[in-house]
Amino acid sequence: MATYETGDRELVEPSLRYAGKCLHNLSVRFEAREMDSVFKALADSTRRLLLDRLREHNGQTLRELCEHLDMARQSATQHLDILERANLVTVVRRGRERLHYLNPAPIHEIEERWISGFDKPRLQAISAIKNQAEEYAMTNGSTSVPTYVYVTYIRASAEQVWQALTDADLTARYWAHANVSDWQPGSPWEHRRVDGSGVVDGVGRVIEAAPPTRLVITFDDAPGAESPREPSVVTFLVEPHQDIVRLTVTHENLPNQEMLNGISHGWPAVLANLKSLLETGEVLPQVPWEMSRAHA
Repeated sequence: MATYETGDRELVEPSLRYAGKCLHNLSVRFEAREMDSVFKALADSTRRLLLDRLREHNGQTLRELCEHLDMARQSATQHLDILERANLVTVVRRGRERLHYLNPAPIHEIEERWISGFDKPRLQAISAIKNQAEEYAMTNGSTSVPTYVYVTYIRASAEQVWQALTDADLTARYWAHANVSDWQPGSPWEHRRVDGSGVVDGVGRVIEAAPPTRLVITFDDAPGAESPREPSVVTFLVEPHQDIVRLTVTHENLPNQEMLNGISHGWPAVLANLKSLLETGEVLPQVPWEMSRAHA
């Protein structure tokens, strides 16, 4: 790199400074375009209604959504395409069906950028009052817990993402737990702490393993509990596209709202750490799930 000496200071060649500024501006414009697509998608009342229907019952087919909204399939498809391009809706294929899931990632980014750290405590208090009032107003106390879906894009190969999901040493780096298994269908796996205690915080079995694109496991976060419950199911779908992959994590069969609330904070933190490790070689400088707990 060419530099110019000026006393005790070195000045980087102006053309390189300009190139760096251009790259920064391109990155900013790319992020702005992404955010623009989210706000454009949310600006339409019909699309907000579609998101509300998915929030009430996640994982619906196009036919199910049209039935609930009295909407033509063509109109619903156009709205869903806009929501999918904004990453607000994720489509998961199950056989011949296309199931639509609400993806919280873009809304989470909006919350982190414009709400967190400003007026969140007051807003949480208002939300708590609203939720309590709604609970008193409910006549039917039994509600189903929705499936959780999270999507992130990573600059890595499918093989690298697969290794990060299944290698005990790598999971220990970004998760503070080693996921230990031979990852063969039917084999057990353990979510083992790496603090020297050897404590196992989660167990399960491998249902499906198709390297490097699909991994399905059961997940029991209360091993050895006196009242065992049916384990939840986690699916990792790795879809490569040129130099990036789309990683979709689907968490199903959740036992209660408490676990849904927990994984809604946990998965974004863990996957952000995984993304940082694969793209930079280092995990985030602070443990992201501790920030989630501090702001919960």
